Amino acid sequence: MGVRVRRVYDPAEPEDGVRVLVDRLWPRGLAKDAARVEEWPKAITPSTELRRWYHAGEGSYEEFAERYEAELAADEAAEALDGVRQLLRKGDVTLLTASKTPQESHATVLARLLQA
Repeated sequence: MGVRVRRVYDPAEPEDGVRVLVDRLWPRGLAKDAARVEEWPKAITPSTELRRWYHAGEGSYEEFAERYEAELAADEAAEALDGVRQLLRKGDVTLLTASKTPQESHATVLARLLQA
């Protein structure tokens, strides 16, 4: 069982397993049926404040990751993260993001936490 991070705009693949959208906002220009998203736990997405701070270029990716992990420790987020862990115990999970650089996004932080 494994976790993958992919762009939500990429076509679905059989190896994806459960496709989980990890963005707070629905991706622009993407029809819901085309995305093939099976789960959308908004509680594990970065807060609007943190997202805006990071996209404004005010801090490093490392600092963003630390702040995001702190947000994920909150009760609602931790519960939703446990829900994704349960999916992972059953099979593969693909974390989907609209980020143009998924390797430097919250999805990669989530993948690392899920694999720990």
